[in-house]
Amino acid sequence: MSLSLFSLEGKIALVTGSGQGIGLAMAEGLSEAGAHVVLNGRDRAKLETAARAIATAGRKVSIAAFDVTDHAAVEAGVAAIESETGPIDILINNAGMQKRAPFTEFPVDDWHQVVATNLHSVFYVTQAVTRRMVPRGRGKIVNIGSVMSELGRPTIVPYTATKGAVKMMTRGLAAELGKHNIQTNAIGPGYIVTELNKALIADETFSSWVKSRTPSGRWGETRELVGAAIFLSSAASDYVNGHLLMVDGGLTAVV
Repeated sequence: MSLSLFSLEGKIALVTGSGQGIGLAMAEGLSEAGAHVVLNGRDRAKLETAARAIATAGRKVSIAAFDVTDHAAVEAGVAAIESETGPIDILINNAGMQKRAPFTEFPVDDWHQVVATNLHSVFYVTQAVTRRMVPRGRGKIVNIGSVMSELGRPTIVPYTATKGAVKMMTRGLAAELGKHNIQTNAIGPGYIVTELNKALIADETFSSWVKSRTPSGRWGETRELVGAAIFLSSAASDYVNGHLLMVDGGLTAVV
């Protein structure tokens, strides 16, 4: 009985930015739990490669290639998923990006790109999906925040600003949509080994800092986010709403 609470059989899950890295790991995990996953991103070839691997494992997968920073593309993409695949039960807002520069020299164009990718996309996709969830009276929204939803570091002020906003959007959505049996929560990854972090991992000084700053003494793996994603997407979390679940090896728990 208790394990059945984590089953996603019969559910359809849209995961944005799921062609690689954290998004793909979570999509694979949700598919293993029984969900039909819809992979999203702008690079169709990358999505097709990821989809083939999931399908080869005997699990249900579709592709929805659209730009989550383009409002019209999001509206059309979500409508197509609902029409061709079925009603979206689970949305994981994972698409994100990072730009680094001293704040006083941060390019305005880069600011707009970070905000559009990390924040506008969450608004666009969540609005398009919840407009359909509300009449059905059910749904799960999982936003991907960061340890930077709570902490700050030099050279990434725009990223930190967006991830703090995602945390508060999560709480606002919980307050507004809870009465419709829609739970909105967030995951706050710590320092995770991904392709996008290759340069940081290779930087011995930075990597040593991560290990010394994190009680677990190491970088996290993408697979270690899967349990949190399944929990917040399943009936096991039906009375969890507005929560930011840190998966960071204890980094935000200590000074």
